[in-house]
Order: sequence, then structure tokens, then C-alpha cells
Amino acid sequence: MAKQTLSVELISIPDDIIRTIYTACKTCYSAKLPYENYLNAPDNEKMLSLIEKVISSGHYSTIEHIQLTFAIQNVSRACTHQLVRHRHMSFSQKSQRYVREKGEFDYIVPKSIEKNPELNKKFTDFMTKTSELYQEFIDNGILAEDARAILPNAAASSLTASLNLRELIHLANLRLCTRAQYEIRCLVKAMVDEVIKKEPWLKPYLVPKCERLGYCDEDKTCGRTKTKAEFLGNVCCAN
Repeated sequence: MAKQTLSVELISIPDDIIRTIYTACKTCYSAKLPYENYLNAPDNEKMLSLIEKVISSGHYSTIEHIQLTFAIQNVSRACTHQLVRHRHMSFSQKSQRYVREKGEFDYIVPKSIEKNPELNKKFTDFMTKTSELYQEFIDNGILAEDARAILPNAAASSLTASLNLRELIHLANLRLCTRAQYEIRCLVKAMVDEVIKKEPWLKPYLVPKCERLGYCDEDKTCGRTKTKAEFLGNVCCAN
């Protein structure tokens, strides 16, 4: 079966990230040395109180010290093309140049196609024919780096991806929006769910940006919240 299912694992997260972020926050506002603040940190409730105040003020450099790494399996090349556009991430991705596909290559079926039985069959038939042609190229001495030219955006890929906490929040704010493509929404949701398991306090930040802003600032909106103009209009009227 060539159709594959998304898999995401959080493989690296620093210990005691609350204390690390707290130390960064205190460094900016305390006369004490950073290590003094680290050693004399209060309980989690007091640290989180300061952290939440600092983040809400827009002082995001304090959370850039937290680096996270994910092992991501079975996402389409179309999805990874979107993911790699995020500027402050590091990627190591399965190479179609050096890794030869064996048998029928793995691929991802978009949800809208999967729901249509007739079109889904045409889609999978096309993938099978493409796989056969790819294998014919390989069998006739065509290099994998050239045979890959016929592989579609649906071809499954895997990657190791790293980013800091600030960028994860930014990624979640953009890609959890209901107007984002379904596959990347699923990917980012799986990533943030892995982090929230370890650090539940981050849940309010790892949401679509409309939940944090209180309005939608996109040109086109899903209608879930008020538009920016509607929100600002209400605020002006209230004042």
C-alpha cells in the first residue's frame, strides 16, 4: 500500500524550559547576573507569571533560546515546500536524488480527492503508472536524480526539522488557520500537540493567530472571528 499516514515525534526539547525563559526575562530587567537569576528562580507559578507578562508585551527574544526538534514522516513534497518557506527553521530532508524509490513509491492522497471514490481511483491509478515509469527509468540506467523529475508533489517525504519556540508559535499562528492547506494544518497540529504534552502552559500560544489577536487580519476570512476592521470599529465605538 503506497498511501501513507502522517507521523510526528518530538525528539528533542530542553529540560526545564520555564526556568530558562525566566532567566532570559530576568536578565533584561534585573541588576543581578543571569546565573544568579537562574539559581534563585522562584516556583513555576511565579516564573510563568513573569513569562506571560513578557511575552504578552511582545518581547519574544526571551523564547528564542528554546530549540525544538521533530522527526516528521509521511508528508507530501507539496507540504514540505510550504514548510521550508518558514525562515527560522532548519531542515534535513529525505533526498530524491540519493534515495531510490523501490516498488510503488509512497504518496499522500489529499483529503478532498480521497473523499471522491471515482477521482480517488484515478489518482491512485496515476500514481501506480508514474511509479512504473520511474522504475523503468531506473532499470534502464537513468540516475535517480534524473528519474525523480517525474515524481509528483504527492510523493511522500520525511525530514528532521528544528526551530525555536518563537518560530513554533509563529508557525502555529499561521498554519493552524482554517484557510491553511489541510495537510500542513494536520502537520503543525501534530507538532504543537507533541509540545503541549510536555509543556501544557504553552497551549494558549500555539493556536491560530485570530485566537490570540481577537480578530482576523487576513484579506479573506473564514468567518470564525471578526475582521480587523470590525474589531477596531467596535473598539472605537466603545471608547
